[in-house]
Amino acid sequence: MENQNILQLFKNIVPPCDFWSLRLVDDSEETLCVREHVVQPPTMSRSYGAHITIMQGRGMGYAATNELTQAGLTNAIKRALNWCEISSHNNILDISKIMRPKKSGSYQSQVTKPWVQLDLNDKIQLLQDINKHLKIHDCIVDWQADLTYRRTEMLFATSDDIEINQQFYYITPGYQAVANKDSQTQFRTGGGWGTSRQGGLEQLLSFDFPASANQVAEDAIALVDAQECPEDTMSLLLMPNQMMLQIHESIGHPLELDRILGDERNYAGTSFVTADMFGEYQYGSELLNVTSNAILAEELASYAFDDEGTPSEQQYVIQNGKLLRPLGGVMSQIRANLPGVANARACDWNRPAIDRMANLNVVAGDSTFTELVASIENGVLMDSNKSWSIDDSRNKFQFGCEFARIIKNGTLKQVVRNPNYRGISANFWQSLSAVGDDSTFEVWGTPYCGKGEPNQMIHVGHASPACVFDQVDVFGGV
Repeated sequence: MENQNILQLFKNIVPPCDFWSLRLVDDSEETLCVREHVVQPPTMSRSYGAHITIMQGRGMGYAATNELTQAGLTNAIKRALNWCEISSHNNILDISKIMRPKKSGSYQSQVTKPWVQLDLNDKIQLLQDINKHLKIHDCIVDWQADLTYRRTEMLFATSDDIEINQQFYYITPGYQAVANKDSQTQFRTGGGWGTSRQGGLEQLLSFDFPASANQVAEDAIALVDAQECPEDTMSLLLMPNQMMLQIHESIGHPLELDRILGDERNYAGTSFVTADMFGEYQYGSELLNVTSNAILAEELASYAFDDEGTPSEQQYVIQNGKLLRPLGGVMSQIRANLPGVANARACDWNRPAIDRMANLNVVAGDSTFTELVASIENGVLMDSNKSWSIDDSRNKFQFGCEFARIIKNGTLKQVVRNPNYRGISANFWQSLSAVGDDSTFEVWGTPYCGKGEPNQMIHVGHASPACVFDQVDVFGGV
């Protein structure tokens, strides 16, 4: 009822105008951590506020406030109206062409085991038990297990009597083991480290949390004893955990329409993709199919509506390798005269929505994992990102992984350490030679994607099968 009371208060005091929208966001987070058997101080946070958009004449203005009183909202309305007046003399698009939300609705993350179903002592004990499974040898010199829960409730309303209520619940688990022998130090992560899912504690099983803790420690120990990854041009088998970053950096960011239009140029860079490529450019081999997809219930950025009230739907952005559409919300679509997707998103109440990839997924193919390995005469399997570097146009890249295994004559061989590979987005995806089937398909996502001025840290989902790329530059070294 609190949101509804604030909405009614806002309606009572907002003056007549062409259009207004109010986005109320209530976000809370709790993090637990046990490191080297020591319980770390728990952290809790809550953020609650309102973002206001007003359109009047030729202008549009924003304002935000966490003072959700008549005085606070009145002040925010005055600031938004002031920006309306200023922007009316300096606008870059025809405000009247912006499509207004036409549909009310709701969304709620699917949860079968709520966070509160396990009490605090039991959660701490779970993390303590994981610590015991990570510290299996004297050469494990650092180890920890984390568990984070986040709840976000959002009400979006407009002057056209549109109301959209969405409730999101996220779980972020993970653990890490660091091994050292002499001058060699290596680490291995698992259990969902660095990623998240929508849902409750039932999602822990999908990350093998806590079942994979012992294997993570064993991998870290194996890495300090392993040889360096060889330097060669060879086939590369990327597991879904690493495909997440590959999709994110060399498909997701290059296709964000505001970046193509130049909005990010002086902060996060531009894109090698240009507006005239859509519908014409062969982005990858014919095996490459990529969707903007908000329908996987457990995926991190699934929703019914974006933060400007546009209904979400599954759409191909790349089909049979051909580039079809960018990742751009309503305003960018108008500016570029291109179709887009429902991905105008904001990280919190105090930021406007901008073009952000949401769930960007590679569609599964028809090769089993065994068949993928068998197809490789000389290559390497890489898993779990360790480092990344990519140029300002999101084209030339170099990525490092935690873990790798050599593949010879269709057989997995020894573990190697410090594996890296490099390429150019414009031709890397054209080297895609095999795509794993549903049995290799995994749902991942990052809660740490930064973009925008002022900065917005936001969550993004990526699901993918394992994939094979030919003639890739591979090398070792930290």
